[in-house]
Amino acid sequence: MAVEKSDFLAYRPDFPPEEWSKRDLDFLEPFATNPQGFVSVIRNLPPEVVGALCSRASRAKNSLLRVLLDEYIYAIVDGEDEKLAGELIQTIDFLKIHGFKNILNNQRAQEFYARWLSQYGDDSIAQMTGTHIVYWGISQVAMKFLEDQRVGLEPIEKSTRYVNFGNKIDGRYLYYIPRPDLENLNLLGEYQDTLDRMFDTYTKLLPQLIDWLTKNYKDKKSILEKKAFDTLRGLLPMATLGQVAFRGNAQAFEYLINRTAAHNLGEFRWIAGATKTELDKEIPSLLLRLKDEKSINYQKYLSGRREKIRKCLNDIVDNEVESIGQPQVKLIESDPDIENKIIAGIIFPENHVSWEACLDKARRFSISDRKKIIDEYFSGRSARWYKVGRALENSYFRFEIIMNIGGYRDLHRHRMMTQDRQLFSTHHGYDLPVELRESGLASEFESVMILAKKLFDKIEKSDPDLAQYVVPLAYRMRFYQWQNIRQLFWETELRTISQGHPDYRHIEQEKYRLAKERIPLISEFLLADMGNYSIARRGTDKKIKDKEKRIIEGLRDKE
Repeated sequence: MAVEKSDFLAYRPDFPPEEWSKRDLDFLEPFATNPQGFVSVIRNLPPEVVGALCSRASRAKNSLLRVLLDEYIYAIVDGEDEKLAGELIQTIDFLKIHGFKNILNNQRAQEFYARWLSQYGDDSIAQMTGTHIVYWGISQVAMKFLEDQRVGLEPIEKSTRYVNFGNKIDGRYLYYIPRPDLENLNLLGEYQDTLDRMFDTYTKLLPQLIDWLTKNYKDKKSILEKKAFDTLRGLLPMATLGQVAFRGNAQAFEYLINRTAAHNLGEFRWIAGATKTELDKEIPSLLLRLKDEKSINYQKYLSGRREKIRKCLNDIVDNEVESIGQPQVKLIESDPDIENKIIAGIIFPENHVSWEACLDKARRFSISDRKKIIDEYFSGRSARWYKVGRALENSYFRFEIIMNIGGYRDLHRHRMMTQDRQLFSTHHGYDLPVELRESGLASEFESVMILAKKLFDKIEKSDPDLAQYVVPLAYRMRFYQWQNIRQLFWETELRTISQGHPDYRHIEQEKYRLAKERIPLISEFLLADMGNYSIARRGTDKKIKDKEKRIIEGLRDKE
């Protein structure tokens, strides 16, 4: 690793992640490499169980391992089916002693990877092996950085929209404290006071907002409670500790460690060390290259790029802040031949001529012929989950977007397109939810925004990366998306549905309006929902239960 052990361990979160009983630990031992820590590899579980567990934990108040115990282990062990409980206990006892790694010829597999991956650099074999890892207790700053990685990792994180983040452990709120850096700046006390104020306001306003929503909406209490979490999440700072689980292949995990191991932020360096420690318990032969000098130099290269550009810019131009003080979507760039290239992509597989010839044909088609081809291409597509064809990948839009960080978290999940952001900051103002204004709760919310900006300005002068921790999710940030038209269809159709958050739904609706002007023949087939919904709308409970029943009955029939 590129950093000394004493360095990155100084940035480990400074409180116990969870209190486990001896019984808890006995049951968790075969399934988690480090149940008493903040980073743990999940092992010895069927894929369906891991997938369901990760999905359930994204909207549960407890940690993923607590969900595993309560809903998957104790539900059986303490249940009424004594035979099933006995079988589970026997299986767990067996896995403690033997485990799959001890039964199979694991040494032979490790020797194979050590030779072909570490010595000969055959990266393709590292894509064939992977695992699940869960991070509990990392900041939103770190979480977004890890999730920036596009290929080989699939994350699912704890939602700020559906979960109460106002709980405490050992009398303190769950936010990250980069203690060594704040002590160097003499700002540790002000940092803790400011973030405590954010969480105090969050917990204070929750019951008041729920009461107001109950008086003004007829929805179920559970729905209105989540609406309150959703509305007030803007008070949460980027230092808020959350949980994210990844399924990834070994090549992707190696790159993740290389990206974080020499980063300017100490939390990232601690994550690199903790990730390597836990993955070494499951796939040690696939991470041997991280010890090489080449990897250490690579880590320095990755971590140094932005810092070099910052220094270079400071030498060349004055550091500027350009802000319009409101959410915005701009179509910065688009292909002038956009529809012709898409039509060429449609007809290319049905010809035996060159791309240039297909594009020339597209340009010479009459308007009615062009419309006929596009109509046929989309004919029969009645739902957004009917994937549109690859021909739409032949042209691109570049959108520049300013929106609040909370809403960006959802659009950030569309990682396969090219998107990049500026640092999280308070430079672009913040969004005040209309519900807070109408309920008379806006003043306390806004006072917290002012307090956060004051501290941000102090820290940013010394360390712009570090200053990100104090930025509340209500503040806006600027990013761009360079996406092909197929990606535009998928994102806009998904993010305008009634269940979506109004903040990103409005962004996607505006993208649709801008795109419609450039691709009129194609945009009519984009199934955007242009409605406005104050409360997220889903199917009725009866419809959902009937659908679940049909699926389960179908699976039983197959058995």
